[in-house]
Amino acid sequence: MRSLKFLLTVLALLGGPLMAQDRPTLEIDVTGGVVEAIPVAVPRFIAENQGAERLASDIAEVVVADLVSTGLFREIPGTAYISGVTNFNAAPVFADWRAVNAQALLTGAVSTSSDGRLVVKFRLFDVLAQLPIGEGVQYAGAATGWRRMAHKVADTIYSRITGETGYFDSRIVFVSETGPKNDRRRRLAVMDYDGANLRYLTDDSAIVLAPRFSPNTRDIIYTSYETGLPQVFLMNLESGRRSQLLGNTENMSTAPRFSPDGAKVVMSIIDGTNTDIYQIDLNSRRSTRLTTDGGIDITPSYSPDGSQIVFASDRGGSQQLYIMSATGGNVHRISSGDGTYGTPVWSPRGDMIAFTKIKGGKFHIGVMRVDGTHETLLTASFIDEAPTWSPNGRVLMFFRETAGANGAPQIYSVDLTGRNLRRVNTPGFASAPDWSGVLH
Repeated sequence: MRSLKFLLTVLALLGGPLMAQDRPTLEIDVTGGVVEAIPVAVPRFIAENQGAERLASDIAEVVVADLVSTGLFREIPGTAYISGVTNFNAAPVFADWRAVNAQALLTGAVSTSSDGRLVVKFRLFDVLAQLPIGEGVQYAGAATGWRRMAHKVADTIYSRITGETGYFDSRIVFVSETGPKNDRRRRLAVMDYDGANLRYLTDDSAIVLAPRFSPNTRDIIYTSYETGLPQVFLMNLESGRRSQLLGNTENMSTAPRFSPDGAKVVMSIIDGTNTDIYQIDLNSRRSTRLTTDGGIDITPSYSPDGSQIVFASDRGGSQQLYIMSATGGNVHRISSGDGTYGTPVWSPRGDMIAFTKIKGGKFHIGVMRVDGTHETLLTASFIDEAPTWSPNGRVLMFFRETAGANGAPQIYSVDLTGRNLRRVNTPGFASAPDWSGVLH
């Protein structure tokens, strides 16, 4: 019997092969650059006590949605099943699952208690090899956190099959927009990566821009016009407490981003006629100017090790991408194609930089290696802008705006093959997304 092939070829296309000792059992065959999604069977999770039936169904539904959203998995519908799973501890009848062309099988069980506790158990099997993929796993916690448990289950499955870290247990902060284009009202919002558990963080009394997560996933930084000029604010998502980063100042500040250790912020400050990049120590609030060129230096982003910063600048005549050391200096241009470049952001893997490109009257989301080589454009639209990376560096989110008097910004995701473009579920218009790391 042939072995089940899954993700190695795809991962090589997305940025490099796995180390031999880390390779999963499963691989995906890619023919002509087209990914053949693996068929997965997910029978209804077993409710081990009364009251767990609804949660068992809901958790399985979220796990399937997570996996299918990657474009790497295809769910086999329950109507095709020959047999189900009625005992979590019983061995699967692999012949029944092979008969419906399942290559992976996920079984699960859910139980609840009177004090509001929830236990979720699951096992993953390679149907063709008739073997488990890893050990069974159990998660426990408050029943109110059932969606996070479902995301954790999906993360574990994704990791076991691909050898990559998962990204489903994460959040998105973004700008929620309402009203006509000439009177658009904006407020900050945060939600799960899949659009669930939406919560608004600000009202719409002031324009807000470019929210960014701290590495601790509990704080954000953003630009607000509430003082009349664009200023950078810090907010704690748990308490709602916030503060203006630089206190009283007449200089405009914008496009902030945290350092990888969360101890500093890098951003652009407009001082008179100059727009330069500054680094702010969050403990002392001391600012250090990093660029002094006469051009407009904007949208900085740290490398994952904190040693370098990529930014956009028009110092060469048109807006291009540059890299410098995190202390300033050693500035060198990395973009070399036609068109203009902006909103660069370093991959959490450290190997690539995502950006917005304007060329031929269209906007594109693209990626390039850190040295500027292997530029690849993943999208093309009237306006595609502001990419942000998934925690594992395999997927990008961005916002797309349609042509027309009213416009309609919406958040989309796309993987590094450019083939799995999906709209992210948000209420109304949405722009400027930022993807958190995996939640703690």
